[in-house]
Amino acid sequence: MALGSATPAYELRFDAGRVCLDLLATSHPDERLDGVGALCAWIRGAGLVPGGTALEHADGSWIAGFRELRGHVGVLVRGGGTASYGRALGRVNEVAGGATPAPVAVRGEDGGLTRELAGPPSCAGLLAVVARDAVELLTDPVAWAAVRECEGDNCPLVYLDTSRGRRRRWCSSEVCGNRERVARHRRRAALARA
Repeated sequence: MALGSATPAYELRFDAGRVCLDLLATSHPDERLDGVGALCAWIRGAGLVPGGTALEHADGSWIAGFRELRGHVGVLVRGGGTASYGRALGRVNEVAGGATPAPVAVRGEDGGLTRELAGPPSCAGLLAVVARDAVELLTDPVAWAAVRECEGDNCPLVYLDTSRGRRRRWCSSEVCGNRERVARHRRRAALARA
């Protein structure tokens, strides 16, 4: 790395297979929802709003709301004590009951229809979308049976395994899978030298 160059920020990830699981990935390896801009990028990247949706009205309270929901979803997905599980379940159910942003079809400049929102999305509405996704995941036995935790060293990420044969082992083959392959190669090389 050249002098004066900054360490690149971790990119947002959307490869967990569900929006609620993608939200969990925003806390590893470091906090990724560290500002309103990062949260808005996650909201857009997760597909919670159509491209071009204005989110200038988002503020710091949105970050707190998404982090809180992330914590509750994490307890439900990873398990927790009876008391914390009950609190998390109650809160996710409460958030899921909120009104979600209403989509509308709008004729574009080319004459085709595009999707927009009827009005600016509220934080509560976007949280409701994510909470409903969590409720659907937790109550769908087929989807729930496909939830896996990454086998990478020190990786707590959870994903939905939709691979053929249900053989996916890592949250990302490019990240944790590559680390595992490099570590395995180094172990073999060390044994060969010994």
